[in-house]
Amino acid sequence: MDYIVFDLEWNQCPDGKDKEDKRLPFEIIQIGAVKLNEQFEETDRFNEYIRPVLYKTLHFHTREILHVDIQSLRRARSFPEVASDFFSWCGTDPVYCTWGSSDLLELQRNLAFHGMESPFPFPLFYLDIQKNFSLQMEDGKSRRSLEYVSNLLNLPKSTPFHNALRDSIYTSRVMQKLDKQALLNYFSIDYYRVPGGRKEEILVQYGTYSKFVSKSFANKNDAMRDRKVASTPCYLCKKPAKKKIRWFTGNSRNYYCLCYCETHGWLKGKIRLKKTEEDRVFAVKTLKLIGTEEAKRIVDRKDAVRRKNQRHRSS
Repeated sequence: MDYIVFDLEWNQCPDGKDKEDKRLPFEIIQIGAVKLNEQFEETDRFNEYIRPVLYKTLHFHTREILHVDIQSLRRARSFPEVASDFFSWCGTDPVYCTWGSSDLLELQRNLAFHGMESPFPFPLFYLDIQKNFSLQMEDGKSRRSLEYVSNLLNLPKSTPFHNALRDSIYTSRVMQKLDKQALLNYFSIDYYRVPGGRKEEILVQYGTYSKFVSKSFANKNDAMRDRKVASTPCYLCKKPAKKKIRWFTGNSRNYYCLCYCETHGWLKGKIRLKKTEEDRVFAVKTLKLIGTEEAKRIVDRKDAVRRKNQRHRSS
């Protein structure tokens, strides 16, 4: 099995967001990657620029950080040619590794824009090195830049950042510093392709929590009324945990609940509602065992939402 640590650089509409093609807000202009073996040792590299066909003038931000000129890009090969070679280079059944989740999203958008069949399996599990760094070395919630982490770990830096190949190299070096088993245990799920129905819905259990990815719904109300989305089974014993505080929200996307398993104790539920590429809604639900102090914080949060709603009704 090979690990493909890859990074992308992209261009965007130089005339502003109002003029961009909504199908492809970011057009890939470079793919860089490092191939690692099962011991996380580097065995090969991939690097190629791509000729733009949509945004043929560089956005000022792209020019500032990439230090590449449009004339050299115009001499490069097309996205379908480079992408096909990239996936052939990746080999069969690779594990993809990225810094954050955006590269996989934009790669699949570019594939769709060019009418190319996606080679990715469903569901697509991958390793988010940025998230895993936070889980292993910080609070699990922070998301640091690659340059920040490279400096923190005192990694050798012979070349500047913001180049797809160089950033892939730095990401692979961060990966090599992490605990391998912990890294493999906390894999991420790509959300570009959403489950097409009940049979495709995703349920995975991590060491300290479970994650459920639902099918899509027409709107958030339909999603939150769905019995499977709203259910709160204890992920350890699989028995229903009784809701002490039903699903509530302080904003338009995230919902929370507090429930109790007679065998394992308090569970915190969180639902994030996300949009599909077709502007539908799907739910990502996590259930996590917590202590009494965190349970009290959820009670306090619910009370704060209730008081806020009361003030709005009385004003």
